[in-house]
Amino acid sequence: MRSWPLFFTARIKFSRRLASERIGDGLGGFVVEASAALSILLYLAVLWFVGRWNQKFSAAGFNYSLLTGICVGAGTIAFFLLFQKGGPLSAVPAILAGGAAIMAIAGIVFFREPVSWQRLLGVSLAITGLFLLRR
Repeated sequence: MRSWPLFFTARIKFSRRLASERIGDGLGGFVVEASAALSILLYLAVLWFVGRWNQKFSAAGFNYSLLTGICVGAGTIAFFLLFQKGGPLSAVPAILAGGAAIMAIAGIVFFREPVSWQRLLGVSLAITGLFLLRR
């Protein structure tokens, strides 16, 4: 189960690269996000019908989810534009490594996650990867 997010992340970028040659950034982004929303709606329906509904709600959770959705939408459009302008699929690992480094630092600074030499080495290697993959 731990490898599923990695598989889906790779598949998303690969599919987005293929789509970007065949659809506009705005329309492509809309199709991506609408189909994602539909799949989540189906997931919620399954939870409801099998009696496993356990979805809490708060205003803060809603607001953070809304902010996340805005960022996902902006990221989707940014990737479409990157690929439409000829950006290589190989640029994606550098972008993801940069995101991973930012998340690790944010985890340490804002969520007080433990600092370890492994985590610091990972951040350092991710940043090094950004420089090595930038061309």
